[in-house]
Formats: sequence, C-alpha cells, structure tokens
Amino acid sequence: METNERDYKGSVVNGFLGLLINLLILAAAPLCIAGAVNSYIPEVLGIVCGIVLFIVWFIHLIGFMTLEPNEARVMVFFGKYKGTFRRAGFYWVNPFLDKKKVSLRARNLNADPIKVNDLTGNPIMIGLVLVWKLKDTYKALFEIDSQTMAMAGAATTAGAVAGRMKAFENFVKVQSDAALRQVAGRYAYDDTDTSTGEQLTLRSNADEINMQLVQQLNERLSMAGIEVVEARINYLAYAPEIAAIMLKRQQASAIITAREKIVEGAVSMVKLALDKLSSEAIVDLDEEKKAAMVSNLLVVLCADEPAQPVINSGTLKH
Repeated sequence: METNERDYKGSVVNGFLGLLINLLILAAAPLCIAGAVNSYIPEVLGIVCGIVLFIVWFIHLIGFMTLEPNEARVMVFFGKYKGTFRRAGFYWVNPFLDKKKVSLRARNLNADPIKVNDLTGNPIMIGLVLVWKLKDTYKALFEIDSQTMAMAGAATTAGAVAGRMKAFENFVKVQSDAALRQVAGRYAYDDTDTSTGEQLTLRSNADEINMQLVQQLNERLSMAGIEVVEARINYLAYAPEIAAIMLKRQQASAIITAREKIVEGAVSMVKLALDKLSSEAIVDLDEEKKAAMVSNLLVVLCADEPAQPVINSGTLKH
C-alpha cells in the first residue's frame, strides 16, 4: 500500500559532540559578562553577548534526543513532516523540530470475550489475543487522530509517548472487536449446526479462522500504519443463556454416534458368527433359528446392562 513515510535527511550531529559545543557556549556566556564587568570589553556589548549566549545555550539544549532500538522519532518542522528517524543512539538535531517519539516494539492485546451470533444465529462468547506493532509512522500519526486522543497524558515527553501508544491500542481494540464480529458471523459454532460437515466451523477449523482474522485485521488497521503479526481466538463458548441446552444437545449427539458404532460392530459380529457356523458346519440353522440367534446376539451386544444367561434345555421351535 502507498505510504508517505520517508527517512529523515536533515542534519544530525553526534550527541556527545553536540554536548561539548553546548558546554562551550555555556562557559562563554559568563566570560562575556565577566569581561564587561572588568572592562576588558565594552560593558553593554559584554552583557548583551552573555545574555544572547545564554539564550543560544538554552535553545541548543532542546536539540538533544536519545533513541533505543525499535523506537523512532517523527520529525515535524512547524507543521511540515520532514521524515522519520530510526537510528538508535544519542544525537543532536535542529532544536526547532518537533521530535514525536513512538515505539515500534510488538505489543499484545488480550480482548475480553464478546457476545456475537454465529452463522446459524446461536449466541456465542468469543475472544481473541493478538500481537501488533507500528509499521508506518506517517499513517500512525497523521492518518488517524492519535495526537488529539493522546493529549490527556502529554504533560511530559514520557506521558506523551504513553498516551500516544495508548491511543493506538484503543484504535486496535475497536477495530479488532469489529473484525471479530464480522468473522464469527460467517461461520457456525461447530459442525452440528451445519447441514453438511464440509463447511468451516469456529471450533473445528481454528487455524483457518485465525488466518482470516489476521487478514481482516490487517485490512482494517493498514490505514493507521499498524501491522498485526498474529491473531488467535483464545476463548470460544456458547452464551450462558443457551449453554446448558447446547451441552445436552452435544451429549445426545455423542450418545447417538456411540450407539451407531455399537450397532455397526454388533451386526458385523453377528454376521461373522453366522458365517463361521455355516462354513464349519457346526450346527444347521434354519431361517427361524438364525433370526432368533440374531435377535439374541444383538440384545446381548447392544444392551446397556449385562445380559442374564438363560439355559434352553428344549428346542427353539414353539
């Protein structure tokens, strides 16, 4: 995506060299005043030079700045963007530049679970955790109103930076809420809520859903110069008002699936028994006896309670 961010190309002086110059200016100011007092130079000239040097020293002092790794300074000269400075260290620059400090480090956002309706209309609780960081400082400071939102903590430089980053975090929080609602509304909670088992669901296809969530978040946050490194659903459950009903539904579904497996296994065992008796000619069973045997075996194999043995001393015919 097109960006207006560029590197700062203005004059940058090593901070320690700038500090030496600053100390020389500070030392020269009282010398001028002392020279005027001792009549080495004209009195008016000495006092004026001393005052001017004190003013220059104070203005020069404002030009110092320090940068740690993964920090940046956005340079603004009387309202005009001059570039972004990213080199870590101690420097001196034009003191009339407004050096807005921002952090480029990765940050976490653990969003509280929110209530949304899934594809089938069931209310669910869903939450996410994401990792984000600033990628484009120009967009971050000038495309969204982060500076106005951060004014509450702007009494100090540290407060301004903290307030600015808090404003970015609030923006990410609002957009992540909207993206989560949009993505969650496209899919059902699980495959029991869909007509076919081929559709993606929130519970069974977490990796695919997370990838779509990252894509949706990056589309929404690109206007603010923010990049989402990772996003993941960390909480998923039915809303409290339907949780008990859905639990019974899941239990019933599990019981039905288990019964289907039991019946399938019982039928195969009965078929195996009949085939074995027939192939080895152990006993000759007519259709009526086979039906009775199938009935008895299915009852024994599929019953919840243990079968009670009954010894038949007579014939199977009635």
